[in-house]
Amino acid sequence: MNIIETRNLTKTYQRFTKEPGLKGSIKSLFKREFTIKTAVSGFDLTVQEGEFLGLIGPNGAGKTTLVKMLTGIIAPSSGEISVAGYYPNRLENSFKQEYAVVMGQKSQLFFELSAADTFLLFKELYHIPEEEYRKNLDYFIKLFGVSDILDVQVRTLSLGERMKMELIVALLHNPKILFLDEPTIGLDAVAQKQIRQFLKEVNETKGTTIILTSHYMEDIKSLCKRCVVINGGIKLYDGDTDQLFANYQTHKKITISLEHDKTCSFLHEHVILEALPYKVTLLVKKEESQELLKDIFSRYDLNDISIEEEDIGNVVERIYTGKSEVKA
Repeated sequence: MNIIETRNLTKTYQRFTKEPGLKGSIKSLFKREFTIKTAVSGFDLTVQEGEFLGLIGPNGAGKTTLVKMLTGIIAPSSGEISVAGYYPNRLENSFKQEYAVVMGQKSQLFFELSAADTFLLFKELYHIPEEEYRKNLDYFIKLFGVSDILDVQVRTLSLGERMKMELIVALLHNPKILFLDEPTIGLDAVAQKQIRQFLKEVNETKGTTIILTSHYMEDIKSLCKRCVVINGGIKLYDGDTDQLFANYQTHKKITISLEHDKTCSFLHEHVILEALPYKVTLLVKKEESQELLKDIFSRYDLNDISIEEEDIGNVVERIYTGKSEVKA
């Protein structure tokens, strides 16, 4: 069953422009000039109930605009849209009960209150029955391991602790859909991993449909079986996440540590990332890596060798631009 459906969804903005300086300001009083910006163009999307979907693209690609249309914050310029059976921009109270939004750079917590007081406030806002509230709260307190900081003022919590509280607030009323916009931004590696584990558990045990936008590809790769790539408001890819990265992760990173200082002239046929007297790191096409390794073992006495996947930054750049060049 599809919980989200859009067809030919488009959003355009009218932007006011003027010439710089006093002359331009005076001229704009009598004749205002505008340009049209297309944020999302002809976007078709279906999301099944219980799916964990990744939405990726560079800054300004249209991801946030799409999420805002799906949640009813802004209305589309044209096209069809249905979320949980509703037209989002009507902003019906019954629709607001169906979803929740968590943004890594915006908080819905009250910093002067404790987390426990905030939970009680949202219980009243969403009219959550007492039994359901207690059941959900106990589940999330145990899941997130935050029982010892519930009565602490929110402003004194660390960024990772606050993000856990943000997720609890969002999930207390059992939303069918959870929209996440950069939920791990600014978190350290340990906190990021914890948040990913929690989200995976919520998706699998509660059946919550989750739409995740993130610039951290580890979030996308570890959580989302399916992802959508958007750039310039246009959908570039919609399919299996592993297949996407397989298509663009075309090289391997090989580092060799030599027993002796020797010239590695034949290695210059490949992209050299680092060249030291006893150590060389290079990028090699996947299809050429096996033959190269045979040559290396036959020509050199090695102290060590490591083979890694290509740097994720290069891969993401290719995905966003559609280019296949390899950069050092």
